[in-house]
Amino acid sequence: MIGSGAPQWINSLMDTLGAPGAGIAIALENLFPPLPSEVILPLAGFAASTGRMNLIAALLWTTAGSVTGALALYGVGALLGRERTVAMAARLPLVKVSDIERTEAWFQRHGTKAVFFGRMIPVFRSLISVPAGVERMPLPVFLGLTTLGSALWNTVFVLAGYALGENWQDVTGHVSAYSKVVLVGAVLAVLLFVGRRMLRPGAGRRRG
Repeated sequence: MIGSGAPQWINSLMDTLGAPGAGIAIALENLFPPLPSEVILPLAGFAASTGRMNLIAALLWTTAGSVTGALALYGVGALLGRERTVAMAARLPLVKVSDIERTEAWFQRHGTKAVFFGRMIPVFRSLISVPAGVERMPLPVFLGLTTLGSALWNTVFVLAGYALGENWQDVTGHVSAYSKVVLVGAVLAVLLFVGRRMLRPGAGRRRG
């Protein structure tokens, strides 16, 4: 068995399929963000260090898995479309249609940065694909940015696992701290938005 500190199904995939198994695991991680990329990627690196899979193959397959998962979520956003997305979001408390329109305009201006850098933020790295699909970001652009961002993120963690060897689990502690910082930042941003909405005159009203 490759690693005792990983969920059994991840071990089984990599033991059975090698690098393609790592790619499948990462594709699933993109579709279901709670799955631990900070475990899968260093574990793939550790497996490469033991000779159970080729290092270059591990990098290529995990990046392919990231892109495949992101493409599936892009398809979900494109399938729902703008009208259904706006209709659902407009029913949420403290949300106005004008806010949604401003968000759309922001994504149109900064969408490329959001997709690229979003691939390096836990959880957000999966969800950013949905608005990209809703806004119908050109598929070649989306695929290019997703591939590049995913390759950078995956390479860092696969190589960390490769270098640490049997101590590959040390990576998870650093990622956990990084994730907590990102989560705190996201919570503060939400609280700031809600606070501004509640204190603004006419809060909660929507334009007809």
